Amino acid sequence: MKIKDFLCEQWMTAYEKQAVYNMTDTSFQALSFPALLALEPAALDDVVLDYGDITGDEALKREILKLYRTGSVEQITCMPGALCANQHVMDALLEAGDHVIAFVPGYQQFYEYPRSLGCEVTTVAYVEEDGWRFPVEKVQEAIRPNTKMIVLASPSNPTGTRLDAADWLALVALCRPRGIYILCDEVYRGLDLERTPSVSDCYERGIATSSLSKIFALPGLRLGWVKANREVIERLNVRRDYTFISTGPLTDRLALAALRHKETILEANRRRLAKNQETLKAWLADNESFSVVLDPLSPVAFLRYEAGIPSTALCQRALRERGVFFVPGSCFEVDQHLRLGMGRDPEAFESGLTEFSIWFNETLKKI
Repeated sequence: MKIKDFLCEQWMTAYEKQAVYNMTDTSFQALSFPALLALEPAALDDVVLDYGDITGDEALKREILKLYRTGSVEQITCMPGALCANQHVMDALLEAGDHVIAFVPGYQQFYEYPRSLGCEVTTVAYVEEDGWRFPVEKVQEAIRPNTKMIVLASPSNPTGTRLDAADWLALVALCRPRGIYILCDEVYRGLDLERTPSVSDCYERGIATSSLSKIFALPGLRLGWVKANREVIERLNVRRDYTFISTGPLTDRLALAALRHKETILEANRRRLAKNQETLKAWLADNESFSVVLDPLSPVAFLRYEAGIPSTALCQRALRERGVFFVPGSCFEVDQHLRLGMGRDPEAFESGLTEFSIWFNETLKKI
């Protein structure tokens, strides 16, 4: 199986540890282990380090189910992160020759991984001048007789594109008569469950993946899941036996503790996002070389800049000269943009923006 380099992830691996101001990580400020245990001090008292429940602890799956409007615990299976969950869904359901629709700018896994399986992939463009909105009409034009799956994220990385109830209704209306699966990575969903519908609640062939890595601020737990119809879950549970077996009782129990106290975690992160977006808006008013489309429920956005320097070079220089770290738009095949994460500590976020604008105005504004 041949697959292209994963540009965004490789950039993060190569440069993230050099950052003084990490302005691009899309997870919220990570909880420490003591902070997590403080939410439920006895969480690990009776943990036995065997394989645990192979498809995920039953109590954990009941907590995950509370993030959705419909379904049962039999419609959930746990996996080590959403990336792994997405891969397993595509491995289980796609075959060479199937047609897949994905979106750009977007997460590279969604279109390159199906290509590595031998699928035909059509990418549909989000348009900045249209507010990066979800283009239902373009999806309709892209559908073929052999379209097997539509893959997307809501909210999306890097544009923050979020499908509302009307968007889901329109997309499902296109897919249901044709039996097309919709795989939606929902790792940024959940700050407001009413305003962020899940595809798995909207459509019987909708497959939702998610994890604790982003809005729940626990990327180090590597705990993700899939919610889908029972047939899909059964196929995934067969495949997992060849790959990772289980997520393990230690991870499951810590994840259970986090979700039992999810409102404490989420409320802190709602405040972080609101504060950082407020800071960003004030910063944009003073920095006319930049613009961005913001969604109040997305911690990720695609910051546009005006300067005669490619995004790769800009990011390398900003990191080297001032310690300010971004993923360049070139990693998403869209230049003159920077991926901006807004879930970090508000003081550090403001300091990073200030340092970046001073450097930019002194160094690049006239280029």
